[in-house]
Amino acid sequence: MIQLLKRIFQVDYEKDSDILKALGHPIRLRMVCGLLVNNDCNVNKMVDELELPQSTVSQHLGILRNKGIIKPVKDGVRTCYQVIDKRVIKIVKLLSE
Repeated sequence: MIQLLKRIFQVDYEKDSDILKALGHPIRLRMVCGLLVNNDCNVNKMVDELELPQSTVSQHLGILRNKGIIKPVKDGVRTCYQVIDKRVIKIVKLLSE
C-alpha cells in the first residue's frame, strides 16, 4: 500500500492533465483517431476529412504537437503526422470500446 501511494504522488499529473485537455476538444480527438486509423496523414487530407479551413487544422495540430501527442514526419515535400504518445493510443482504444 505504501509503495502504491508513493507511486501515485510521483506521477506528473500536470502533464497528464494537459494531454487530457488536448484530447478533450472534439476536433483534436477526431484528428488523433484519424491518425491512428490512417497511420499518418498530411494537412490537406485532414482539411478534406474534417471539412475545416487549413488554418483551423494547423492550429489544432500545433496544440497536439506542443503536448507531445503527435510528431511531424517528412515524406518528400509533404509533412505527415503520427501519434507518438503511447498513453494517448491507450486512451483512444479505451474510448472506442
